[in-house]
Amino acid sequence: MRIINLASGSDGNITYIENGDTKLLLDDGLSCSETVKRLEKISISPNEIDAIIISHEHSDHIKGVDVFSSKFNTPVYAPESVWLGLDQKFKKVSNNNRRTFSKNHSFKDIEITSVEVPHDVKCFGYSFESDNKKISVLTDLGHLNDEILYAIKGSGLVYLEANYDKQLLMKSVKYPLSLKLRIDGPRGHLSNNASCQAVEYLAKNGTRQIVLSHLSRENNTPNLAYTTICSNIKKNGIIEGEDIMIDVAGPSISTMFKLK
Repeated sequence: MRIINLASGSDGNITYIENGDTKLLLDDGLSCSETVKRLEKISISPNEIDAIIISHEHSDHIKGVDVFSSKFNTPVYAPESVWLGLDQKFKKVSNNNRRTFSKNHSFKDIEITSVEVPHDVKCFGYSFESDNKKISVLTDLGHLNDEILYAIKGSGLVYLEANYDKQLLMKSVKYPLSLKLRIDGPRGHLSNNASCQAVEYLAKNGTRQIVLSHLSRENNTPNLAYTTICSNIKKNGIIEGEDIMIDVAGPSISTMFKLK
């Protein structure tokens, strides 16, 4: 399998997953034209995309879906509970291309498993498996629980939310208190410190690569997320670069990973 984050953060989120002749997008939070440009930069034609899988209804995850699906006749998959928030937002996705996604779904040679995560709308994380290789993408959640951690256990690679630094968030003059409390609440987002719990669990259960994702433009920086998490896991004997590798995704195209 190959996977690459084409965009991550406050301004849009897209992840490309490929195995053999199966080519998928998880979310499409950029304009259709920008999505096409980024696919072409990794030598993928938009006509090759077999499906777009949706995590939830927020615009930074679905902005380009309507036009992309209409233009390239691409099926769109989402859990039934997510579709309840999408139907009125997708005016151009044909009825034939509106597909319901069950918890476990086989798509050609990729097994896809969803896990519901706590957010202020219905939201799901996903694992993609083929040939005993597993990749997981877990963003937009306010807290972790045993069910979520178990669902991503065994992943060789995990894209994991590290949305904000709590001190920066609370000092922000741009955000009203209500928004700060939403972000920091149990159905908001994961802070850098909260992400450490998942990193430690994954490092102890076979994961060798983490990509910190969905960083806030206003309340985090790549260096702050990276150093905070590396420092915290080190206190528990987990060394970045030895026990686990940690990268950071950003608004531009990031590293292509291959699981063999």
